[in-house]
Amino acid sequence: MKSYDVQTDYKVKNKQKQVKVEFSKETRLTIIRLLIAFILLLLGSSSLFSRPISIGLFVLAYLTIGSKIVYKALKNIFHGEIFDENFLMSIATIGAIILGEYPEAIAVMLFYELGNVFEDVAVNRSKKSISALLEVKPDFATLKLGNKVQIVDPGKVQVGQIIVVKPGEKIPLDGTVILGHSSVDTSALTGESMPQNLQVGDKALSGSINQNGTIQIKVSKLYSDSTVSKILDLVQNASSKKANTEKFITKFAKIYTPIVVALAIALAIIPPLVTQGGWNMWIYRALIFLVISCPCALVISVPLSFFGGIGAASKQGILVKGSNYLEALNDVDTVAFDKTGTLTKGKFSVVQIKPQSGISQTELLQMAASVESNSTHPIAISIMKAYDGKLLSADNVTERPGHGLAASINGRTVIVGNSKSMKQQSNFIETQTVGTVVYVAVDGQFWGSIVIADKPKPDAQQAIKLLNNRGIEKTVMLTGDNEKVGTAIAGKLKMSSVYADLLPENKVEIVKELLADSHKNSHKVAFVGDGINDTPVLATADVGFAMGGLGSDAAVEAADIVIMGDEPSKVARAMKIAKRTRQIVIQNISFALIIKILFLLFGALGMVDMWQAVFADVGVTIIAVLNAIRLQFINFDK
Repeated sequence: MKSYDVQTDYKVKNKQKQVKVEFSKETRLTIIRLLIAFILLLLGSSSLFSRPISIGLFVLAYLTIGSKIVYKALKNIFHGEIFDENFLMSIATIGAIILGEYPEAIAVMLFYELGNVFEDVAVNRSKKSISALLEVKPDFATLKLGNKVQIVDPGKVQVGQIIVVKPGEKIPLDGTVILGHSSVDTSALTGESMPQNLQVGDKALSGSINQNGTIQIKVSKLYSDSTVSKILDLVQNASSKKANTEKFITKFAKIYTPIVVALAIALAIIPPLVTQGGWNMWIYRALIFLVISCPCALVISVPLSFFGGIGAASKQGILVKGSNYLEALNDVDTVAFDKTGTLTKGKFSVVQIKPQSGISQTELLQMAASVESNSTHPIAISIMKAYDGKLLSADNVTERPGHGLAASINGRTVIVGNSKSMKQQSNFIETQTVGTVVYVAVDGQFWGSIVIADKPKPDAQQAIKLLNNRGIEKTVMLTGDNEKVGTAIAGKLKMSSVYADLLPENKVEIVKELLADSHKNSHKVAFVGDGINDTPVLATADVGFAMGGLGSDAAVEAADIVIMGDEPSKVARAMKIAKRTRQIVIQNISFALIIKILFLLFGALGMVDMWQAVFADVGVTIIAVLNAIRLQFINFDK
């Protein structure tokens, strides 16, 4: 048995591993080079030394701060990437040195690297909200082996083994509580600060923090399949899917840079040939033109804005799988919702038992519960809870999606399902009520019905209202429930339309119809669902929201955006973040292009010197970056 000291040592070693992957060391080295180069520049510019020594100090300062950039430019040229910012800076500053403009050349490199340091700080600031999610990664698992425990890597724990989680520790793997009770903090997963109570039989999610009681958990999933592992995978791959705006900027930079280089060459050659003189002046203007033309502000601030948007969403418990989905939210005009578990609590309870003549309520409920014991659907669970007697043995259980279950009990064929499953049963009478109705038939004879009620989630009505306020007028409910139930709940929530009695394939067909209508006006359709049956619809919609990352793994895999909590109102919040992100992106693009064009024109006319050119490049970049990180300080709760 290992002691707590060993456990602490394990944590320390793990923390040391994390430090090695941070990028702060490179930034610190850049700051040191900046200081050395700045001191050498001051010394070279002073009157303390002779001209040759001053030139030597200038060259040393340039090599200190600029050699890395020149090396990158040469390296990229050999890799076929000629026209990038490193190339522009290198050509401009080397040209300035040849012309004897030493302080200007050094100043360009100083400010350029200072801008890079500032960008690193900004990117790290934007990453903090996402890296906070990465902190849910468990460092260890306390594995119970008989009467002893052993500290192991979570990846080594197998399904069925038992782990012990003490107060203050992260739950390392998904499982079921088999001993003890506690409250857990799921805020890192869901964005919600309200602790969740765990008792024997409850599901425990990896990444949650145990607060006040020691619990034992029987592991239900390997670490690679656990909730925390899936979240980490989503977060780490979020930047791989680029928004169309990001792709455009990348393509724009590849076309824009060769053009401005060609213009700079023309500026250096054509006027002196025409005027037959003034080569130094025009070459100097061309070098200024190159410094101004660097597209850093666009190339850096646009991805950083989207990254900031994804980070802001993650702080709200909304995981966006890529900036392309964040951008797509701005064009959504229709939001379709699954009903059960998405807009409603998904916690059913039996409110009415209506047997046929000659059948008792107990017999009807026993038959239904015996068949439904083979299902994990919320409706099945509610029937099981309502019946506390002895279950009958059900054989040959089969499920017909969108209909119900069929089984053999004591040689009798039993069907438990909705009205569709009863069409061939004699004496069938459909129950007219507001609620989910489960029908039971035995050997072709209708036995009766069980009415089950579900309620809307507390913020479901607010979710629809917020969407309407954001200009989303088409809010659609898709449900497999009967029309009466669907219409009643949709009316209560003030939704624009409802489609009931749907099979999974019917939901896909309706979403395709909604897509056709929206695409006519260049708009998009979002779908919000939580169950396995929602997977095809999530994949069909332009933007798929998986509701409650605690739900179906299949839904989370198929979705583009995962809402880790249980609040449908977060769909509108995600759209709010997407809109603010787009506004900042447009601001940065517009500001950068206007300033660039103006300064390029002034530079060609000789109205701008090298120092002002540095501002046009680095200054614009810093302003754009500052604008991008504003997303981290906006309160999206309001």
